[in-house]
Amino acid sequence: MKDRFAVSVAAFYAAFFLVSGISLPFLPVWLAAKGLDAPEIGAVLAAPLVVRLIVVPLSTRLADTFAITRGALVVTAVASVAGFCLVGVGSGFAFILVAISLASVASTPIVPLADAYALRGLAERRRAYGPVRLWGSVSFIVANLGGGLVLDLAGAANLIWALVAAQVAIAGAALWLPAPARTVTMGSRRAVVSLWRAPGYLAVVVASSLIQASHAMLQGFATLQWSGRGLDGALIGGLWGLGVVAEIALFALSGRLVSAAGPMGMIALGALGGMLRWVAMAFDPPTAALPFLQCLHALSFGATHLGTMDVLTRLAPAGQGATAQGDLFAAQGVTFAVAMALSGVFVERWGTAAYAAMAAMSAAGGLVAVSARLCRHDADRA
Repeated sequence: MKDRFAVSVAAFYAAFFLVSGISLPFLPVWLAAKGLDAPEIGAVLAAPLVVRLIVVPLSTRLADTFAITRGALVVTAVASVAGFCLVGVGSGFAFILVAISLASVASTPIVPLADAYALRGLAERRRAYGPVRLWGSVSFIVANLGGGLVLDLAGAANLIWALVAAQVAIAGAALWLPAPARTVTMGSRRAVVSLWRAPGYLAVVVASSLIQASHAMLQGFATLQWSGRGLDGALIGGLWGLGVVAEIALFALSGRLVSAAGPMGMIALGALGGMLRWVAMAFDPPTAALPFLQCLHALSFGATHLGTMDVLTRLAPAGQGATAQGDLFAAQGVTFAVAMALSGVFVERWGTAAYAAMAAMSAAGGLVAVSARLCRHDADRA
């Protein structure tokens, strides 16, 4: 990547996914070290989801209205450093819950703002999104390993400072992002309304939300189920890492794939990958089959994500890129939260057979994507 814009965006994604790679596996460990019990940990982890529903659509609309997507990224990134420093110095359930909620006000808009900024700039330069975004996935794996090293060397009580350091990296990467090449005029209420009236926008939001939410049972219960079967920690970690490696490979090849399949075709391909993955998981497959099923993450997550980003690049009206990302991000959060809650009920009743419900969810998303694609073709022929 010789283009400074692409390099700076890749660096930003790499910095951001350092945070995800540390927080997803290790934040619960830090919370437990601070003395929180299981229900309290659950409440703290749920707080960002609640904040996300309110803050993200509002912040992305403000960014579009005043044409300040890059500025909003810088402000949220810097504010996130302060927010997580506050989390680190506190103790007790009430303080940590409030501090995490305040930090989430700053941190939750970062992903949709970054995607809006990246997609617009890359489209202007005729560059593919996947080869830039893949550095976030690489960083995620590095952070998984680094977080484990911090845990071993510094102890669980100091994990929060690794998270703060990663937030500092995000702030630095945000400050390095170049200004947009072209000036976008301030948005209007009419443009916001037209976003939801754009053909295909509702379809891609529904399809993408359903397919991505079908990962809820895997994220919530796969490690517990695999441990119950006797798989050791190294093997389980390797299985999770393998899925991300497959995702990286798809992102690296995404330019030609998206052009060949089309954005809705990529989403439909993601749904197919999810259906195959979850149907197989429902039959409690042997350990030897798990690496192959984890490689389907390239489709169930990767293809769905790439197709979704390409659709939004095409459909979002001028000056509404951040709004489009923010509404999608909020919708995906709601759908995933519902799927996670239902997964707990289904697992308790049916065990691994509950993956069939995830397959049905993925199939529903694929049906929406295929229907939208067929309707678009019919409209083009009319």
